[in-house]
Amino acid sequence: MRFDWKKWTAVPFAVLMAAGVALAQSSSGSTTTAPPAQKDPTIAQRKVNQQDRIANGVQSGQLTAGETANLETKEAALNGEIKADRAADGGKLTSGEKQQINQQQNKLSNQIYQDKHNGNTAHYGNSEVGQRQQNQQNRIANGIRSGQLTAGETAHLENQERGINQQVRADRQANGGKLTSGERQQVNREQNQESRNIYRDKHNGATQGKAAAKSQSKTAAKKQ
Repeated sequence: MRFDWKKWTAVPFAVLMAAGVALAQSSSGSTTTAPPAQKDPTIAQRKVNQQDRIANGVQSGQLTAGETANLETKEAALNGEIKADRAADGGKLTSGEKQQINQQQNKLSNQIYQDKHNGNTAHYGNSEVGQRQQNQQNRIANGIRSGQLTAGETAHLENQERGINQQVRADRQANGGKLTSGERQQVNREQNQESRNIYRDKHNGATQGKAAAKSQSKTAAKKQ
């Protein structure tokens, strides 16, 4: 029997070629796909984020009552504009309207940052009046964060808080840093009324509508 060495050397070569093709296919099939790019936060998500930043500023004292009232007045106006635009366009926003709103939200975001870092802070002291002022600010902050207080309600409450703070400051300056018995009684009545207003606004059923975007906003970049 004649040994055909060409036949037997061709077999391993064919096997190696097949293995190489299989390896190449396996490598190409296991290529890792890049994760999808993170989308920009939506208008609703940005509203939630900005309200959270305002709430943090109120609670920390970085935002005074006057600054908060000003910011929330602008938030309320922007919310009204968005609502009107949606009503005029069948519940949607046009591309131009989205760009306009984005620019306004950028401007408001910058103002929140500036107001929180301008050195103006709320100091209420350890007196009974001061402790009630701090307590009411904390309740307002919690209402902003939870969505129980709308931007308009917050602006109204903080304007009232600003009025009380100015009155207390003026009374103290006129009396060597103290409040008279009559002044304390007057401030106490005003704080009682403010406390009722906070409770009423937080439980009147009007909300900021934060729930839909709350979970998604946690992943959005937060500008402190």
